[in-house]
Amino acid sequence: MALLPWSPNNNVFGSVWLTVLSFEALLFTISIAFILLAMAKERTELRHRTAAMVDPLTGISNRRAFLQDAALMAKRHSGHPRPTAVLLIDLDHFKSINDRFGHALGDRVLEIFTDAARQSIRSSDLIGRLGGEEFAALLPEVGLENARVAAERLRQSVAETPIETAAGPLSVTVSLGLALVAPDCPDLPTLLRLADEALYKAKNAGRNRVCWA
Repeated sequence: MALLPWSPNNNVFGSVWLTVLSFEALLFTISIAFILLAMAKERTELRHRTAAMVDPLTGISNRRAFLQDAALMAKRHSGHPRPTAVLLIDLDHFKSINDRFGHALGDRVLEIFTDAARQSIRSSDLIGRLGGEEFAALLPEVGLENARVAAERLRQSVAETPIETAAGPLSVTVSLGLALVAPDCPDLPTLLRLADEALYKAKNAGRNRVCWA
């Protein structure tokens, strides 16, 4: 019996195109899944990097982040020197506050200080928690007088904010050491060392004051 030549019809072509479209849809679905997984991984890594650079209690930069950002800012300004101030800040008698009232109130004191610090300096300034009750701030394009005004404003703000406790209002104070960029101390480590010396000068002079190098 003779065989007739194969003659495709519309149903066959429709079946082929349906297969192609189904395959493309499958590839699209797989691609979208991989893209979503990559985005989720990137977001997770970003959260981890952010968490590694932020102090979890106060929400400001931790020691590592502050030193990195301050070093980058100092490097950018090294070719065009501008007045820059560094503040080192220490909460007075913080250990005794923790011992007397507990760590929950100690944490509250740190949060109140951070709020006062944010309101006392500009949004362009850097502030970070170096550890425990010690903080630092970098104030770019600020001369000595303006830096002293900002430091004194912060000191007053903290001293004038009583914290309620079971034993009555608690007054918290801070000591501040200030150092300013100068031709003989242009780098950040030197500024931090000088600010640290000024901070200890403030502590030895009775605390609750601003001293400068």
